Amino acid sequence: MEGLHLTADCFDCKADTEFFLCQEQLSKLLTKITIDAGLTIVGQKYHSFNNPDGSAAGVTGTLLLAESHVAIHTWPEKNAVTLDVYVCNFHQDNSEKARYIVDSLIRHFQPDTVSRQQITRGQTTSATSGTETLSTERLSSSTFYSTRTTPLLQTRSQFQQIEIADSADFGKLMRIDGAMMTSEKDEFFYHESLIHPAAITHPAPRTALIIGGGDGGSCRELLKHPSLETLTLCEIDPAVVSISRKYLHEIHQGSLDHDKVRHVHVDGFAYVRKCEELYDLIFLDLTDPQAPDGSTLAATCITEEFFQACAAKLTDNGILVMHLGSPYYHPQRYCDTLRKLFVSFPVVRPYSVFIPLYGALWGMAIASKGIDPIALGASTVKQRIEHRQLKLLKYYNDEVHHALFVLPNFMRKLMPTTS
Repeated sequence: MEGLHLTADCFDCKADTEFFLCQEQLSKLLTKITIDAGLTIVGQKYHSFNNPDGSAAGVTGTLLLAESHVAIHTWPEKNAVTLDVYVCNFHQDNSEKARYIVDSLIRHFQPDTVSRQQITRGQTTSATSGTETLSTERLSSSTFYSTRTTPLLQTRSQFQQIEIADSADFGKLMRIDGAMMTSEKDEFFYHESLIHPAAITHPAPRTALIIGGGDGGSCRELLKHPSLETLTLCEIDPAVVSISRKYLHEIHQGSLDHDKVRHVHVDGFAYVRKCEELYDLIFLDLTDPQAPDGSTLAATCITEEFFQACAAKLTDNGILVMHLGSPYYHPQRYCDTLRKLFVSFPVVRPYSVFIPLYGALWGMAIASKGIDPIALGASTVKQRIEHRQLKLLKYYNDEVHHALFVLPNFMRKLMPTTS
């Protein structure tokens, strides 16, 4: 009986009319999404309605699941769809599978506005009392990572599903399209490792571009380098920035409104192609190129064409930095992205850091036209940290700098051949 019940009311949908009127097309869609989610269909029933003149008027459909049910109702006269997914979590937690179905259907019907509800069903123990729920991320087709959270905000922006929740181990955290993005208590693992190895390698960075990074953590760390004069934050989704301003002050600490920061809300690739500025540092602080729900908002920013465009916007000592995903759970994506970087840059240095919120070792990479973070002497790293007054960092230090770039053997085998 214990489980998760999700509903969504979708308005002004832009999907093809056949999905509002044809039960066969609707059946194929629901069946595929439900099977992809990993749930078990044990029966189904659809009914098509007609208007008084005999014309088609909408469809009601239900999938009976071993885990409970999926229901959908279409309203073609209103371009609207209502969704209902209930999963039992008695033997295992199916919550993320239910979210996958709802998110996939919302993405398919393309509504302008969505009203979503979430109910925890059945008896609760003291560990799951109140509104507490289990937030689960799919690391692979077989592995999931979960933490108990109390939802604070669930909304859908123009581009993606955004969630803010509170948790005992991570404090406030943000999820986008079902993927963990950042949290108050562990963000320093990610942000310090993304920003400082490159910023310290550069002798005096003056101009920087961050693509993504709407939570403000990367801005905060980069602004610690006193030589920095201008920082452009290119975050395609203004909702991420506004929500972070309201809920994630412990992460951005006011950096989103620093006078050195200029906000641009456009696609990263489009911005790089059109901008006239040259940058000392470019950081790709992106969502996953393919999130657990199948979305691909950041996919255009992991192509050879994009990396070459970034290389053209770097100064002679300029550096590009990005994350590569998990070399364990995403080895093919990790290897493919490195290969594309090697095509565009003479120097590519992969490194890694364990991110508690992600539940995995996470790959990152520095790419440049010639400057090399490994060639930087240990004494120089230490001097620059002291000169820039970076002694209060929680993760990065002069010894960590070189340790980050030491690759275990399984990651060395993922390195693309450059011949």
